[in-house]
Amino acid sequence: SVWIASELKGLNDDCEHFESFPPGHLYSSKSGGFRRWYNPPWFSDVTPSVPYDPLVLRRAFENAVIKRLMTDVPFGVLLSGGLDSSLVASITARYLAGTKAAKQWGSQLHSFCVGLEGSPDLKAAREVADYLGTVHHEFHFTVQDGIDAIEDVIYHIETYDVTTIRASTPMFLMSRKIKSLGVKMVMSGEGSDEIFGGYLYFHKAPNKDEFHQETCRKIKALHLYDCLRANKATSAWGLEARVPFLDKEFINVAMAIDPESKMINKDEGRIEKWVLRRAFDDENHPYLPKHILYRQKEQFSDGVGYSWIDGLKAHAAAHVTDKMMLNASNIFPHNTPTTKEAYYYRMIFERFFPQNSARLTVPGGASVACSTAKAVEWDATWKNNLDPSGRAALGVHLSAYDAETPFDNKPSKIVESIPLMMEIPGVTIHG
Repeated sequence: SVWIASELKGLNDDCEHFESFPPGHLYSSKSGGFRRWYNPPWFSDVTPSVPYDPLVLRRAFENAVIKRLMTDVPFGVLLSGGLDSSLVASITARYLAGTKAAKQWGSQLHSFCVGLEGSPDLKAAREVADYLGTVHHEFHFTVQDGIDAIEDVIYHIETYDVTTIRASTPMFLMSRKIKSLGVKMVMSGEGSDEIFGGYLYFHKAPNKDEFHQETCRKIKALHLYDCLRANKATSAWGLEARVPFLDKEFINVAMAIDPESKMINKDEGRIEKWVLRRAFDDENHPYLPKHILYRQKEQFSDGVGYSWIDGLKAHAAAHVTDKMMLNASNIFPHNTPTTKEAYYYRMIFERFFPQNSARLTVPGGASVACSTAKAVEWDATWKNNLDPSGRAALGVHLSAYDAETPFDNKPSKIVESIPLMMEIPGVTIHG
């Protein structure tokens, strides 16, 4: 018999074999297999040629956000202070007033941010919140808080992928706090980097065809990475995440743009996601402060505070010995972990999901700064420095790793213990 569940943990105790239900597909018991129903033009990987029109792109994204304001529950926006979440917050704040949701819950938007004390995201998010006039809730966590939650995170998100776990943990902690405030739905900025080539490794894309094909590969794999994180880290606490960048109509507009316009060109002053930044660069009715609109890409697991990743590496190094690493290929022949951090997550995952079918549901392969394995070929130096952090894009990231130092031996600074704290006007909750 065929059983279907929304999560692996609903099946793994009762089924002999299980696999992921592919996105955009339907299953027919009559034909006994899957059939893809979602078949947009960009799925073929043919390089598109529609000229870039900033106003068309802006309108398409505004429509995608406005569509998601239909709600009868208390809601807010996740605001990291980066371009994507800030644009979602800006458009939501701009169009909230005339909606039924505003009549029911008030026209002042609530925004939420998480980070270590002094992290880049907390500072930028506070500035955007002040600019937009949102009721801003700032959640602080410590490296130890995150480490304590790792097992729960892996159980809920059902992966051993390093980047996903790094980013899911702060989101998991934040979702618990958001739900405790009575909020049931949040808007989020996932998907933009995949559509527009926002990750810093895209600086090295050799031509527009390669650039476009990589964006297609990234979108097709979203259910294994960012969407997995956004969906399960929030759902673990009964919180719904909505993602306007992944609106099907908006994706069709954005993916039809000639990728030549999306490419990074330092000589012309075009940084990553330039087409999106330009679309919302309105002098008369600004959506965001200029320096936020043109802030460098900061991956979520980096933006919550660099010492978060350094702390994770140090913790894993204390639990995984060199001898264990030497024997890794015998213990884990499939997707063999190549770092102590990856080995540590894999041990936890296999404790919860020991079946062979379970480990096959998680993707593997070489990656640098969140690239696919194919894009690692764009720069020969990356092969020696495979790390999913944005800081691995050497020569691109403003706080890049030192090129001479192997990533797994980076010195780790663990932040002093800070109590979990959340500030709400008139109320302070300590956890």
